[in-house]
Amino acid sequence: MSEKNREGKRTARERLAVERQKQKAADKRRRALIVGASVVCVLALATVVGILAANAGKSGKSGASGPAIAPSGATGKDALAIPVGKDSAKSTLTVWEDFRCPACRGFETLYRPTIHQLVDAGKLRVEYHLVTLIDGNLGGSGSRSAAGAAACAQDAGKFSGYHDVLYENQPEETQDTYADKAKLIELSGKVSGLDSPAFQKCVKDGTHDSWVVKSNAAFLKARFTGTPTVLLGGKNLLEDRTMTPAKLKQIVEAANKS
Repeated sequence: MSEKNREGKRTARERLAVERQKQKAADKRRRALIVGASVVCVLALATVVGILAANAGKSGKSGASGPAIAPSGATGKDALAIPVGKDSAKSTLTVWEDFRCPACRGFETLYRPTIHQLVDAGKLRVEYHLVTLIDGNLGGSGSRSAAGAAACAQDAGKFSGYHDVLYENQPEETQDTYADKAKLIELSGKVSGLDSPAFQKCVKDGTHDSWVVKSNAAFLKARFTGTPTVLLGGKNLLEDRTMTPAKLKQIVEAANKS
């Protein structure tokens, strides 16, 4: 082998090593984003629980009134889960999330491509539970309004697309942008076929707001430690520090082979 060829192969190996190090660093930063942002949401949960305890036995307003009207196709106990994927899928991912929570967006950014791929392949079913954790900590109603709008999107058969749009346009955690229902309706224009008179009325009337409040109460009762809470086979996915999208895919595909 000529000296020129040896030098070329060595340079290629060095470039590959550099790219691998860059990818590892990028993966580490993404995981740090989820863990770091989760601290904020965990603190929010602690505050909410403290407030509830302090006000136990007192009358108060939930921010929504009327019967808890579940969105079309909602499943599970008290119809509090919005399902995405085929019923025949052998693996079910349970996600408790808040559309104002930055850690939830971090999880979405990192895991969404893999989750979509597995759902589209019929290997994974996802059950989404909507939470209003940040409203309880920072004030406002953006978590509840966004969740209610997502439930309206479920009525229209467009939950998954609108769910992704809400995270792609998530405001700063301290900004209660999603309390503006006109903004939520505007964002529906990014999902083909969603913006309709029926959807607009559902959002403006807060048709599913009481259902969202009930979902949040179930989250608090379960004593989860924060959002996002992601369960696979009953185990908290994010407590496994070795978990990656690739590992999730491996687990789900193995389950489908059994």
